[in-house]
Amino acid sequence: MGDASYIPILVQISIAVGLALIILVVSHLFGQRVVGNKIKDSAYECGMNQMQGGIGPRFSIKFYTTAMLFILFDIEVVFLLPWTMIFRDFVSVGIPILMPVLFFMMVLVVGLVYELKKGAIEWDR
Repeated sequence: MGDASYIPILVQISIAVGLALIILVVSHLFGQRVVGNKIKDSAYECGMNQMQGGIGPRFSIKFYTTAMLFILFDIEVVFLLPWTMIFRDFVSVGIPILMPVLFFMMVLVVGLVYELKKGAIEWDR
């Protein structure tokens, strides 16, 4: 069985790399030749003129806090979905899987309560 089981994977990888290289070469050979200039090479800023020097507008830390909390609870869902799919299999074999997940949920709920008490989600402040 040994090395023969890796042949389909190697064929797929070689086809993907070969196709990517062919697309790059064909694009380079037949693509449009554009002479760049300052206006065409500048970043497009939603119809606004590009800011020269300086920093952009300041954002409140609430935006970043909300984004980090969203990511935290989004990752929680990523961990819980596979667990829900295999729960029945683990219980049928006799592996205790409920308590670790309840501990995980408890840590997340304690963190959420902490953030609510600190007012991290309140937009009025």
